[in-house]
Amino acid sequence: VEAVHLIADGKAPRIPQPKEGATYEGIQKKENAEISWDQPAAALHNWIRGHDKVPGAWTTINGQVVTLYGSSLLDASVPAGQELTIKGASRPGLVTKNGLVIFGNDGKMVLVRNLQFEDGKMIPASKYFSADETTALELTEEEKKIAEDIR
Repeated sequence: VEAVHLIADGKAPRIPQPKEGATYEGIQKKENAEISWDQPAAALHNWIRGHDKVPGAWTTINGQVVTLYGSSLLDASVPAGQELTIKGASRPGLVTKNGLVIFGNDGKMVLVRNLQFEDGKMIPASKYFSADETTALELTEEEKKIAEDIR
C-alpha cells in the first residue's frame, strides 16, 4: 500500500536500469546459436528447441551452414538410416524416414525434423539426400483443359 501511495504522490524513487543486461538481443544473434556437440542429448535438444525459430541452432554439414528445427528426444533403438557427417560431432548423424537422428556425448539420441540451408530453403530432414531431386508436374488431359480455362 505504501508503494502505491508513493507512486500516486509522485514521490517513488526512480532508479535507472543499467544498460548491461537490459536486453536479450545478445542471445538472439545467429553467431551465438552454433551447436556445441560435446553435450548430452537432452542439452542438444534444449539448445535446438530453445533457438526455434529465431535465430535457429545451426551446425556445418558438408561445408554448408545448416539450421536445425523441430527436435525431440528419441528413446528407442538406433534406427536404420544413411550416415551424415556433421562437423564437430563425435558420431555421424543418421538420415532416417522420420528425420535426422543426432547423438549426444551420452550416446542418447535426438530427432530433428527440419533443416534449413543458407539459401533459405527448408526441407524435411528425412529428405536430406533427395533434396536435389526434382520431379516435374505432369497434368492429365482433363487437368490441362482446366488449366487452360483458368488462364
